[in-house]
Amino acid sequence: MNWIANFVRPRIKSLMGGAVRGAETPENLWKKCNACGEMIFHRDLAVAQFVCPQCGFHMRIGPAERFAAIFDAASFEELPYPEVPSDPLKFRGEKRYADELKASRSKTTRNEALSAARGTIEGMGVIVAVQPFDFLGGSLSMGVGEGLVRAMEVAIAEKRPFILFVSSGGARMQEGILSLMQMPRVTIMVDRLHEAGLPYIVVLTDPTYGGVSASYAMLGDVQMAEPGAQIGFAGPRVIANTIRERLPEGFQRAEYLLEHGMIDMVVHRHELRATLAKLTHLVMKRSRPRARPVAVPPVVSATATRVIPQSAPSSGNIGAGSSTAAE
Repeated sequence: MNWIANFVRPRIKSLMGGAVRGAETPENLWKKCNACGEMIFHRDLAVAQFVCPQCGFHMRIGPAERFAAIFDAASFEELPYPEVPSDPLKFRGEKRYADELKASRSKTTRNEALSAARGTIEGMGVIVAVQPFDFLGGSLSMGVGEGLVRAMEVAIAEKRPFILFVSSGGARMQEGILSLMQMPRVTIMVDRLHEAGLPYIVVLTDPTYGGVSASYAMLGDVQMAEPGAQIGFAGPRVIANTIRERLPEGFQRAEYLLEHGMIDMVVHRHELRATLAKLTHLVMKRSRPRARPVAVPPVVSATATRVIPQSAPSSGNIGAGSSTAAE
């Protein structure tokens, strides 16, 4: 797309220079789809919940976009971040771990690779946690583990279903054994949710790997995934080099895992809210709110009357039919 940068943008700027001299064109107005290469206007992409309208590719999104798409009227209350030691091992690799944390916090404006919030989905009170990939690859740390434990404690105290959107590369190596200890901690909290009779629903997003996929990310009462999400423990190249065999095409994609019984359903992002609402109301044995019937305009009503057959059903049947339609 060099012709866009080298010719189109300079040409547009030169044409608009007289009217808005000195103004600069933002560089992030268009986003390229990684799957098909389509250039999508940023507002259109936001309306489509960051799903490519050309090929249906599901782009990675963060907690803010998740919460806005899932909760009623995009209204929610974020749970506070737990306070944990930020660099317990004083780890230093190619970069100091403290510097990596600082850079990620500055880039994402979040403290950790987890955000949790309380809100409602079609009137059902829920706790939703999002583990996004944009913060150090969504890696599991002390902060993430403690955040999940606290969020699940709130769900138990308030008797709310718990929904987890997860995207992670696994445990955070900079925290060593302290990171690995979070897997059993979160697993115990999942058991406590079960003891309280509360559903634990997991939505696997692209990508979900490592110790996270080997523990709490695969313990949901209902395992859902977005289309095309890559899910596994080790990457395909590592597996191929280890067993020295050719692997099936797309064997770590959500659709392949669904065919082989590893997950329960693959749900398009646009259908996630409705699906989660149906599941939570069903498991909690609560009826979903019904939409109010829309009054039919008189002209339309009169027109509809003309097309009714002469042999109209009895009044009892008409009443039953109206009730079914409303339902």
